[in-house]
Amino acid sequence: IFCCHGGLSPDLQTLDQITAVQRPTDIPDTGLLCDLLWSDPDKDVSSWGENDRGVSFTFGADIVEKFLAVCGLDLICRAHQVVEDGYEFFAKRQL
Repeated sequence: IFCCHGGLSPDLQTLDQITAVQRPTDIPDTGLLCDLLWSDPDKDVSSWGENDRGVSFTFGADIVEKFLAVCGLDLICRAHQVVEDGYEFFAKRQL
């Protein structure tokens, strides 16, 4: 299970990139850390899209499936968005 506040990043190729982040750190306006905090899934997007928040990206189910396959994981759990029932699935229950 991959847990993050926001979502995925086009800059994220391996999980080793996350462990390599110098801590403590400030969150930049763009890039890996920004996306891990602020990116959002979007059922109407294939691949990557612009985020209405004005920061980071949106990503489609295809990005979720590719990330999980490359990293050998089964599920992404994120906490960034408030939804009516308290939780919501995306990408065939992979997020």
